[in-house]
This record gives sequence, structure tokens and C-alpha cells, in this order.
Amino acid sequence: MKWQQGRTAIEGMLKRKELERVPPSREQADHFLNQASNHLKAAEAVVSFDAVGAYQLLYDAARKALVAILENQGLRPTSRGGHIAVLEAVGAQLDPPLGATLRPFDRMRRRRNQAEYADLDSPEIETQDVANDAPKVKAIIGLAERVLDEMSPF
Repeated sequence: MKWQQGRTAIEGMLKRKELERVPPSREQADHFLNQASNHLKAAEAVVSFDAVGAYQLLYDAARKALVAILENQGLRPTSRGGHIAVLEAVGAQLDPPLGATLRPFDRMRRRRNQAEYADLDSPEIETQDVANDAPKVKAIIGLAERVLDEMSPF
């Protein structure tokens, strides 16, 4: 049975070329989940001397966990859709009931962009930012691990 929740949103994203179809791949999804877990561990290892780098790793861990869900379904964000397409596609399919777990991703995306394209007036990412968001990223990775076997290829 095909996954139905968010189907109209995904079809619209495909039509607008924010997503593209690729062969569904559990192997690729597992690869992204492994990278996500490694990024989370790396962020925790470097945070004491590189909070900005640690935050970028945290964000990438969350993004790759969500990309794993899409890859497993045979979907991939395009350069037109970018990182926001990842959240919109997964959110359309999983919110509700899992929106509370997904919600921090967009804030983290914006915060990461502030750090990546910072000017001198932008607040610096600090160790506490990483400490606050690491459990949220761990929850996003856990969510991805749980839903891979439940969601059919698109």
C-alpha cells in the first residue's frame, strides 16, 4: 500500500522540480543515517573548541536523517528545492503526528545559515546552542530510523 499522507504536497513539489524521483534505496537511506549518527558524535567531540563547526555538523546530521527518509521512498531534493524542500516533504508526510520532533529542524536551518553567512553583528553560535539542540537531532535521527520500514516508495 502506498503512503498517502502528504501525497498531494509531494506531487506538487515534484511538479515544481523541488524534488525529483530516484530509485528507492534502503541501502542509501541507511548510509545517510549512518552519516547522521557520525555527524552527531563528531559534533559532540568538537564542540568544546569549535562550537560553530559542531553546530554545522548537528544541522547536517538532522538534514541527512530526513534525506534518508526521502531516499528510501525514491525522492531527492533538487537544487531548486534545497534544504527547505527536505523539511517540507518529510513534514507533509509525517506531521501530524510527528511534527513536534521535526519542528526544530527549520530553526536550526536558519541558525546555521546565520552562522554560515554571518556578518559581525550576528550572534555567535556557542557551546550551549549545541548542547540544547543535540537531543533534538538525536530525536530526528530516531524518528527516521523508526519510519523507514513503515513508509512505502512514493
